Amino acid sequence: MSQRAACRIARCPRSVAQYRIRRVDDPLLLERLKAIAAERRRLGYRRLTMMLRREGFVVNHKRIHRIYRVEGFQLRARRKRGVRYVRGNAVPSVSRPNERWSLDFVHDALSNERKFRSLTIVDDFTRESIGIEVDFLLTGDRVVRVLSRLAETRGLPPTLKFDNGTEFTSNAMLGWAAKVNVELHFIEPGRPMQMAASRASMDAFATSCSTSTRSRPSSMPALRSRPGASITTTTAPTRLSAA
Repeated sequence: MSQRAACRIARCPRSVAQYRIRRVDDPLLLERLKAIAAERRRLGYRRLTMMLRREGFVVNHKRIHRIYRVEGFQLRARRKRGVRYVRGNAVPSVSRPNERWSLDFVHDALSNERKFRSLTIVDDFTRESIGIEVDFLLTGDRVVRVLSRLAETRGLPPTLKFDNGTEFTSNAMLGWAAKVNVELHFIEPGRPMQMAASRASMDAFATSCSTSTRSRPSSMPALRSRPGASITTTTAPTRLSAA
């Protein structure tokens, strides 16, 4: 049967049956997408789309998803324990105050064994404690609110450095960084030594926090009675050093 007869029986226009998709992807877009995917291999196509839009590309997430699958950017399932996927991005040095802040979480427990977390923010150059946020639950939205509060009182550095925790890789964090034009620097997975300088200050705070929460159990009833309570210390930054 000819194509003309088949289209007449199926009531399908011949132009539809003969149509061929002609996709021409922007070479600059492909090059930039490959560079970002190679540096941050754990980002999915939606977050890659957000980062491309941040750089000025007008793209649709469905288009990025098609390229993402064709180029094989998705991570394969692990077949062996202990296999790590690294990004290979180097950690540059800092030369002045307020050039880069490091963020990390310190974990501890009250006298009743209820766990809480402390978000610590340290200047990489001066080792100054920029702020500490303490609560039982700290999400990506909460981290954004803390940084926004610091932006109003102190200003933000060009770069923020942290590990690959879900609070820092959340869509809320990526969207906020694009809005305020701050670069997010993720260390390589499984390489905590890339935050060794700032973690020395954080360890000093963790040691003092552990001592205070266990030596004075009666000082924490307000936190136990109000699950949403929090403690914020951002008004008087101090310089921390490892004991």
